Amino acid sequence: MRNWKNQKGLQEVANGVWAYLQPDGSWGWSNAGIIADGEANLLVDTLFDLKYTREMLDDIKANVPGGDKIGILVNTHADGDHTFGNQLVKGARIIGTEGTVSDFDRFDPAFLDQVMKDPGQFGRAGAFMAECFRPFDFSDIELTPPTETFRDRMTIKVGDKTVELIEVGPAHSLGDALIYVPEDKVVYTGDILFNEGTPIAWYGPIARWVNACNIILDMDVDVVVPGHGPIATKEDVRRMRDYLLDVTEMARPLYEQGMDFLDAAYKIDLGEYRDWPDAERVIVTMRTLFDDFEAADERPVHVPVPFFEMMQDMRNHLGKPRVHDEWCQAHDH
Repeated sequence: MRNWKNQKGLQEVANGVWAYLQPDGSWGWSNAGIIADGEANLLVDTLFDLKYTREMLDDIKANVPGGDKIGILVNTHADGDHTFGNQLVKGARIIGTEGTVSDFDRFDPAFLDQVMKDPGQFGRAGAFMAECFRPFDFSDIELTPPTETFRDRMTIKVGDKTVELIEVGPAHSLGDALIYVPEDKVVYTGDILFNEGTPIAWYGPIARWVNACNIILDMDVDVVVPGHGPIATKEDVRRMRDYLLDVTEMARPLYEQGMDFLDAAYKIDLGEYRDWPDAERVIVTMRTLFDDFEAADERPVHVPVPFFEMMQDMRNHLGKPRVHDEWCQAHDH
């Protein structure tokens, strides 16, 4: 296995198959990619704002045959750091799961723009969001959802390359999908894989996310392009699956004791995962797990945890990287 460099920009991971990386993979720093054959191409995701998406498209244009015109765009899910640049390729076919389209307006760029310009009016949640997202400019973004949808599976051709779209959500989001290039043994995971970082489960059920990891582990793949973090292997997928399983195992008895999810997030010992970047995200995953446990009897499925409320809980509580702590202390009102 090649020793890939975790550096910004395009890296060709197979013949005509590229990853586009954005270190360090933390909040908002998502990955994308492009699959090309001859003049035909398929873009996997856009980025969190127009500036960074334009940089990526310029890189593609300069290095990928036919890259001056994107033919197909597939969104792995609806989160803004994978879709806010869609308007720059709206002449392409834009494809996503039905769940992705249903979830598309949950993250409002106009609201994020307002938070970034005046975080103080939004309290501690605003301070944390402003720190996490400070490199990005959310002005002038027009939500541009997929115009073609699929359920379960869809097979398309990019030139002579076969590309399989595989629905695995709801898990991280409502509409997660994998993009698999079988002849090149490459899979793009979207946020089913956070490599070298802490995953966050906005929707769940967590058991479905674990199953999505198992689907990847059963694939004939050599290269895994994660939604965040360095280019990966199956071992990285296995490690993140184990995180989800371990947190689930720790959460269940605390739920059965009647403990609040936030207290449970303090109670568990993250052990080897404690030093993963963005460890505060366990608070969101813990809330989703508690909802999952309750769902067996009562809760409607596929209800996301509230984004803004969770940003405040993460700001106030567990596992904040030191840079978050220092910046937010300096900007508390």
